[in-house]
Amino acid sequence: MKNSQIDLRYLTQMYKRILDEVDVGVHAVDETGKTIIYNKKMMQMESMDLHDVINKNLLDVFMFKDDQSSTLVKALQDGKETSNVKQTYFNNKGHEITTINNTIPIYDGEKLQGAVEIANDVTKLERLMKSNMNKGPAKYTFDNIIGRSPAIKEVIESAKRATRTSSYVLIVGDTGTGKELFAQSIHNASNRLTGPFISQNCAALPDNLIESLLFGTKRGAFTGAMDTPGLFEQANGGTLLLDEINSLNLNLQAKLLRVLQEKTIRRIGDTKDMPVDVRVIANMNEDPIEAIANNRMRKDLFYRLGVVTIFVPPLKERKEDIPLLVEHFIEKYNQRFHMKVKGLSEEVQASFFEYDWHGNVRELEHIIEAAMNIMIDEEYIMYSHLPYQYRSKAQIRERMMPVSTVDTFMKENTDVTVPLKEQMELFEKTYIEHVLKKHDFNISKAAKALGLSRQSLQYRMKKLNL
Repeated sequence: MKNSQIDLRYLTQMYKRILDEVDVGVHAVDETGKTIIYNKKMMQMESMDLHDVINKNLLDVFMFKDDQSSTLVKALQDGKETSNVKQTYFNNKGHEITTINNTIPIYDGEKLQGAVEIANDVTKLERLMKSNMNKGPAKYTFDNIIGRSPAIKEVIESAKRATRTSSYVLIVGDTGTGKELFAQSIHNASNRLTGPFISQNCAALPDNLIESLLFGTKRGAFTGAMDTPGLFEQANGGTLLLDEINSLNLNLQAKLLRVLQEKTIRRIGDTKDMPVDVRVIANMNEDPIEAIANNRMRKDLFYRLGVVTIFVPPLKERKEDIPLLVEHFIEKYNQRFHMKVKGLSEEVQASFFEYDWHGNVRELEHIIEAAMNIMIDEEYIMYSHLPYQYRSKAQIRERMMPVSTVDTFMKENTDVTVPLKEQMELFEKTYIEHVLKKHDFNISKAAKALGLSRQSLQYRMKKLNL
């Protein structure tokens, strides 16, 4: 008898250790709904301690949405096993939890003794998907794009012409130039205005999740898969904006290309295609020719998406728009902060025109907001109000050596240290200008000498304001 008790105690400890080591949640209740097993992974998933749950009725501990019931309670009531059921509920602190459950009733002969649930946590994935997907209405129109410079007016006119058709659009521009403003404006000026506008950042989610998100899933396609419509289905009749399209892996780009060509989608795990009527607008923040050359973008996808290609200029190529943008941002934060700032000091205004604005319009807005956060009763933004990171960059810019030709650049000997990226951009502009002059500004000959395609050289000239 003594040996039997020792064996039982040993086995109990071993079972508990095994349950605590598995990477799934295990929750078992008796026939009354009282918790009798609650492993370590389940505690982590639900942010609960053992004493909060064990020997308590689960309905006294957890709350469920009005349209859902506990899968464990349902197993006790129906006596049936269920697989891959998604469940959203709340712990005793009110925190939302989402799991994919396999729930099994436990019988002793024909008598129901309880139920056990094997759960996989998808709470973080749910939050990540929601936070990186914008299903709200497109709120921006062309009236919200600020600028009167020839560079921005030309782009606005090109974008307006794209509203007359449902052709795919590729918007290229540096980070912070306002690519999404153009995408939303195109949608709102098109005949798809009343349809949905859905935006998804392709770089924000892992490949396996972005594929499910785009095309949807069929129940049973993989563990935890449910019948879920993808973004193409949800955007049917409207516009789908795919941001940072070049971040998708090449296999996924091939699947996307098929959807664009066939105008049909197939959910993961399904065998049937369904038609979709979606206008795709794609954004990218690098030269598409470079992306293709570096195997980050399929050439055939570029040609399919780039039926209409819009290049949004960086702020440094339209500095004449800075006063209008500053006025807009000051007014915006005057209203938000209940302030009465009138404008910039002459010193700040001069420095803004000298600055290179690598963060573009977004950087300008952040600098205005940061400056107004530390102002008290001043009417004008002074240089001392500007954030440190701006002032340090501006000082570096002032110290950079003047360069007019490649020879001057190569012969110049200076002790001044500047960021490599800024110096490389300066050298690139100088060198391209030198090669163009050498070939009498013949684009084809200069491109050949530089080892670039004609289109790539034209893109660089536009980017460098040559």
